[in-house]
Amino acid sequence: MNSNVIPLLQLGIVLIFIIMILLILLYVYLMRPKKVEKRKEEEDELLTQDDENKKNRIQNYGKFTTNLSRESIYEFMEFDEIVDNMIVRKNGAQYIMILQCNGVNYDLMSEDEKIAVEEGFVQFLNTLRFPIQLYVQSRTLNLRDIIEEYKARIDNLTVEIDKIDAKLAQTSGNKALREKLEFEKRRKVNILEYGINITDYVEKMSSNKNVLQQRTYVVVSYYSAEIGGNLDRWSKEEIYNMCFSELYTRCQNIASSLSTSQVSSRILDSEELAELLYIAYNRDESELLQLSKVLDAQYDSLYSTGKDVLQKKQEKIEQEINIAAIDMATDSILKADRQRQVEELEFKINKTERIKQKASELIDSYHDQLDPRVYQLAKREVEKVGNEVKKPELQEAQTTAPRKKVVKRRRIED
Repeated sequence: MNSNVIPLLQLGIVLIFIIMILLILLYVYLMRPKKVEKRKEEEDELLTQDDENKKNRIQNYGKFTTNLSRESIYEFMEFDEIVDNMIVRKNGAQYIMILQCNGVNYDLMSEDEKIAVEEGFVQFLNTLRFPIQLYVQSRTLNLRDIIEEYKARIDNLTVEIDKIDAKLAQTSGNKALREKLEFEKRRKVNILEYGINITDYVEKMSSNKNVLQQRTYVVVSYYSAEIGGNLDRWSKEEIYNMCFSELYTRCQNIASSLSTSQVSSRILDSEELAELLYIAYNRDESELLQLSKVLDAQYDSLYSTGKDVLQKKQEKIEQEINIAAIDMATDSILKADRQRQVEELEFKINKTERIKQKASELIDSYHDQLDPRVYQLAKREVEKVGNEVKKPELQEAQTTAPRKKVVKRRRIED
């Protein structure tokens, strides 16, 4: 019996051992996917964080994410100040002036003109005795100043047409002067309509953000060390004046040399230099907030005030003077025209009298050869000639009362 129990116990132990191995394997099998999924989730989280960091880096590229001091901003911009049409750098060690060049349409030129332009540019390069830099900047075309200029001209034309209407109301008796004024009015009305159409077209074109303008600049530098010698013997103001004179002379020489190749150029003033640097440092913002608008709005001022009372009174007096001057000029023109009519009529009457006198003398010279009755009738006919235009027309021209002036004045609001 004992011999039969031992094999059964051994078989039981083996079965238990096999069951335990199977359970371990099942546990390992069931736990393995959870670790993989957890690992995948951790990897996904890491990738998501990397994507967010990368996205933030892209969005903040070129932007400062921390507070900057004034010294760090000046160090980043690499210039000290803009004064007297110059950019000052490196604590007054370098001075820069910039020339804006207006290009020529090379493709539309004839062969001779192209050769002349090329020779002129070669001559410009040969005359250079100091280093220069060429800078090209593309910016959105700003037509605001052109539109304002057009509107100012339209307002001036409207005022001139009003003056012509006032003159027409006072010159109804003079047909020649009236026709002249009507012709002038039609001409100015046509110009006014054309100007309004041009202004509307330019305003529509200015709304297109894709209109770009490319500008070319010549950058001219001068270093205070080029003066030579010991700079300590010169004051800061004397060094500044010498650098300005030398730099201005260089720019004038470049402008003169460029003119030989039909390229016109001019020195940028301080405001234009600030706008140039503003666009260079702020590509995107310069289209939304233009520097010229900021300066016109006086955003750089600490406070703004209304017009002074004395200034308002002075403007009102100037307006009254302008209106009185218009009235005086109109009266003078009308009086001069009436005087001219009187003089012409007097000349006509004097001419008739001289003709009558000459005719009477001729009749008297034939007195002996004519019949007495014929002689008397001829003298009588000579006396009748010209009496119809002698006194009545002259009296009417001299006593014509001036008509009441009608002047259209534009209302100027304070």
